Amino acid sequence: QVQLVESGGGLVQPGGSLRLSCAASRSIFSGRAMGWYRQTPGKQRELVARIMTTGSTNYADSVKGRFTISRDNAKNTVYLQMSSLKPEDTAVYYCNGVPWGLYWGQGTQVTVSS
Repeated sequence: QVQLVESGGGLVQPGGSLRLSCAASRSIFSGRAMGWYRQTPGKQRELVARIMTTGSTNYADSVKGRFTISRDNAKNTVYLQMSSLKPEDTAVYYCNGVPWGLYWGQGTQVTVSS
């Protein structure tokens, strides 16, 4: 069964932190680079963080130094630790392979607002 289940979003004040989780089916996760993407209304979905099977990571300039991606290969799970959150981080966050596959989960809403 193909699945991606994102969780951990919510409402947080500027400067706050959140930790997102994504449980993936083995067919999506195993042996693949994984990424966190985000999307706001009217804009294209953007890749904000990527983690290779080796553990090597890459980040979009807009989140570098504030977000940390990690993966637990035993649990087929990828995480995104977000710190020093800004209002412009408000978006629906999704995880998927890199490059992405056809199937997307429901995403998790992150709202940064005072």
